[in-house]
Amino acid sequence: MALDHFGFIFTGRGMDPATHRSVIEEGDFRTVVVGCSSADQGVDVARAMVADGVQLIELCGGFGPVWTGRIIEAIDGAVPVGSVGYGPESIDGMARLFPPSD
Repeated sequence: MALDHFGFIFTGRGMDPATHRSVIEEGDFRTVVVGCSSADQGVDVARAMVADGVQLIELCGGFGPVWTGRIIEAIDGAVPVGSVGYGPESIDGMARLFPPSD
């Protein structure tokens, strides 16, 4: 079986999964991209993606390992779930984008 239905979930300030979504299609290949304002919203988005036939889900780095695990559990491992990670070369840049809150 070839991959033909891919999902990507990202987090961003003010994102609403009901409206902040895009579908990119070419031939038999479909990608669904959905934005969430918080990682916990990703659980329901992932469940809906699986119900819609997504074969693989990728999560942005904002989910981290804890929420990645929670999403895998929530979908009962129905499809592979991966998450974006950043190496040590990106630490300074990430700190500029996401400064500690006071």
